[in-house]
Amino acid sequence: MSLYIPDNYRNLLGNVENTEKAIKAVKDMFQDNLSAQLALLRVTAPMVVLSGTGLNDDLNGVERPVAFPIKDMAEQKAEVVHSLAKWKRIKLAQMGVQPGRGIYTDMNALRPDEELDNIHSIYVDQWDWEKVISKEQRNLAFLKKIVRRIYEAIKVTENKLYVEFPQIEPMLPEDIFFIHSEQLLLQYPNLTPKERENAIVKKHKAVFIIGIGGELSDGTVHDGRAADYDDWTTRNEDGFDGLNGDLMLWNPVLNSAFEVSSMGIRVDEDALMRQLKIRGCEDRCELAFHKALLNCELPYTIGGGLVALTKFTQPVAFAMFVQFIQSLQLKQFVQASQSVQSRQLLQFMQPLRPLDVVQL
Repeated sequence: MSLYIPDNYRNLLGNVENTEKAIKAVKDMFQDNLSAQLALLRVTAPMVVLSGTGLNDDLNGVERPVAFPIKDMAEQKAEVVHSLAKWKRIKLAQMGVQPGRGIYTDMNALRPDEELDNIHSIYVDQWDWEKVISKEQRNLAFLKKIVRRIYEAIKVTENKLYVEFPQIEPMLPEDIFFIHSEQLLLQYPNLTPKERENAIVKKHKAVFIIGIGGELSDGTVHDGRAADYDDWTTRNEDGFDGLNGDLMLWNPVLNSAFEVSSMGIRVDEDALMRQLKIRGCEDRCELAFHKALLNCELPYTIGGGLVALTKFTQPVAFAMFVQFIQSLQLKQFVQASQSVQSRQLLQFMQPLRPLDVVQL
């Protein structure tokens, strides 16, 4: 666990009460701005899914979920979600959402394998969003278009927040800078991935790094991604691999880059098979979610998570959050299949009360 406390740090809003008010203002403003920019409908999401369905996200492919048996379901094993990347795709199919529209939810998750520091906790509170697209929109130009809309929602939130809390002055640049992880490696060949992020984001203040998860020319990956949600292998118009990325802003309080969103165009059936083979996990093809995707029963989508508020494990981090707001303001079609398998898949995706357990 690592915690950095800047010298002479002070809370711009004076106390924890005002900090909490600012946090609420950010959350209320941003979800309205995001939904308007991307044409998103708010939905309720589960906190728990059954193990063995392929629905829970592996994030980098190795993280362990919090798991437990459910007594009234014959001791079936359930897992607290890591994120909702795959669940959202099922939900969109169930709702019959058409291209151009999507959904978002205020997601709560547990990530016990997270490396704890000022901005990471085992508890995650973030917006998860997903938007239906056409197959023709699975390209870099469309990815950049969506990133710019998200960035615009962040800037609008920053300006509105300034009206309510004039101590927190706007500081984001007008435009966001795009660079591929391979270009970043070539630009800073002697730095680690995190050091490269800090260098480029310190220079441009707002950056979207494209192509997270695939192998770079030096045999490494910039950062891990699971094989079954983001597309990090499709060759894009710039001649590099990947239709996903990380949206990062500069945090002058911590003097480092700050990841606001991990997002991207999701895998189609070809990219899924390609990435499963790369990661050596073709056995996942037998899971319900993966079967539905390979059978073309799910919509093509773009989506991601946008950090709303992390419940830090260290008390001092609460006092630092207002400075985070100052430095970046936020931590960003097809018809439902009638097959028996898809009906079962959609059925277990329904959030149940009071446990929010989804079952097959």
